[in-house]
Amino acid sequence: MKNLQAKEESFTRYEVPFRLGNLASSLAHIKSCAGNEAHKELVKSFVEESKFFIEWTAGDMDIDRAAELADMQIQLARWQLTWDRIWADPAELVNVVNTAKLWSERVLDMSGLLDEPVETITRSL
Repeated sequence: MKNLQAKEESFTRYEVPFRLGNLASSLAHIKSCAGNEAHKELVKSFVEESKFFIEWTAGDMDIDRAAELADMQIQLARWQLTWDRIWADPAELVNVVNTAKLWSERVLDMSGLLDEPVETITRSL
């Protein structure tokens, strides 16, 4: 990610629920883009982005949820290190897609964003 410090400063201005929402979106993009051969590097960039979003969010959360995110971050790093092999193996890629989908749903649940009325969310922006 280019200009990482500026991205971090911009990202961390938001409350934790919105940061988690962005993380959930990034994880969902891994799932939705992985089916297209032309998107290999794009999907890899979402893996990297997700790692940074976790890094910039976990420290502001309770220890149990931060630990859950840290476990995700470790697996994302493993994927990043073996990305060419994963992309070349349809079974491995399906595993990544399924895992990213589950994580996206879990992180969105963690965020609580779906529990708040829309007008509350809009006002806090």
